[in-house]
Amino acid sequence: MNSNPANPVNPNGQGAAGEGVSVAAPAASPTFSPLYQQIKGLITQSLESGEWKPGEIIPSEVELAARFKVSQGTVRKAIDELAADNLLVRRQGKGTFVATHNEDRAQFRFLRLLADDGAEHPHVSRLLECRRLRASAEIARQLDLKPADPVVLIKRLLQFDGEITVLDEIWLPGAVFRGLTLERLSEYKGPLYAMFETEFGTRMIRATEKIRAVAAEPSVADLLHVPAGFPLLSVERVSYTYGDRPVEVRRGWYVTTGYYYQNDLS
Repeated sequence: MNSNPANPVNPNGQGAAGEGVSVAAPAASPTFSPLYQQIKGLITQSLESGEWKPGEIIPSEVELAARFKVSQGTVRKAIDELAADNLLVRRQGKGTFVATHNEDRAQFRFLRLLADDGAEHPHVSRLLECRRLRASAEIARQLDLKPADPVVLIKRLLQFDGEITVLDEIWLPGAVFRGLTLERLSEYKGPLYAMFETEFGTRMIRATEKIRAVAAEPSVADLLHVPAGFPLLSVERVSYTYGDRPVEVRRGWYVTTGYYYQNDLS
């Protein structure tokens, strides 16, 4: 990315005044991104560095245009994309804010289980364990770690309307989540991702999921209070933070009696 959007590089290898500088043809043509994409990248860098914290208002479009020496329209287009990416939130008459997992709208962005009536029912989390161990080869691969690197394993149950519905196994890189304990998790009263964001500086930006139907193994069935062999929905998720760095592997088993998993495609 050109670090000075106000003075973009000339793709023809000429100086700013258009001098005919003779240069050797590159082996492969570089990719030049539109100016608004460059501004989007610079704003993202400020988000990642913590210049603007989750929930805080960012400078106005006019202020950002002056800062980056570009037009307000260029800034607006960059912010539109960041809002579509759920990194920023526009609030009519108030300004643009850094998105946070503490918002109600964000809590169901990664938890896609809905009741048959289509409603988002509140759930209660019941922690089973939180411990540090060495990463298996598979978990290390998914988290872009070395085998045997330290990881944190969290196990929990989610209850919807008093019924145990989800069993989660959550794997986190130990270096990032140093100091995370069962006691610390138990004391926190908000969503798990909000805790990761506020106390460990790690915001989940996007996730990929694999979903399949499975028969409940005895150990899973016992925790979910269903018979062994009971049909479950298995959801394996890898979540990413800024820079597309994987920071969570989550394996969930869902009882879908009275519930369904909804994904919005665009």
